[in-house]
Amino acid sequence: MINEAQATGARQSQACKIIGLNSKTIQRWKYNDNTHDKRLNAQRAPKNKLTDLERQHIINVANEATYANLPPNQIVPILADKGIYLGSESTFYRILKAHKLLNHRQRSKPCQKVKKPKALVATGPNQVYTWDITYLPTTVKGLFFYLYMVMDVFSRKVVGWQVHDNESSALAADLMTDICKREDIKRGQWYYIRITVVR
Repeated sequence: MINEAQATGARQSQACKIIGLNSKTIQRWKYNDNTHDKRLNAQRAPKNKLTDLERQHIINVANEATYANLPPNQIVPILADKGIYLGSESTFYRILKAHKLLNHRQRSKPCQKVKKPKALVATGPNQVYTWDITYLPTTVKGLFFYLYMVMDVFSRKVVGWQVHDNESSALAADLMTDICKREDIKRGQWYYIRITVVR
């Protein structure tokens, strides 16, 4: 339309103004080297993009009985040792993710997400306790005792401790019972206990 208007004697700037285009845009379109998309955010397919057949081959190999329980970071080196290269580890991951095959691939159970413990705030003594069971070395090699220690978070006071020759939840419960009697904590009162076990 711009060319037709110019052929009949109209100026390019006026013709562009009527159709709502900038004359610089028209001039840019007429350049000889303007045969490809020059937009910075244009989506371009790489020259070495895998074909659908190659992608399907990667999926088939990843699902073979030999590799079905292995992640891509183990499949690719095994194939490389055999002189086979189908794609990089990231390519394997990308293709498996696109086909929703990037789940737990091992025979063991998948890792469970551990919930973050509730944050506790102590505004006074005997509200939040932290306790620890650690080793106490002896002069005999391979023999040690267990130190059970409970501390008040607010006052940083060691409210109770015991030394035993074994680790047991019953012994820890006995220690907590003794502490409750000594600190005059009645049954039914709500107190939080943050557990910290260090080895």
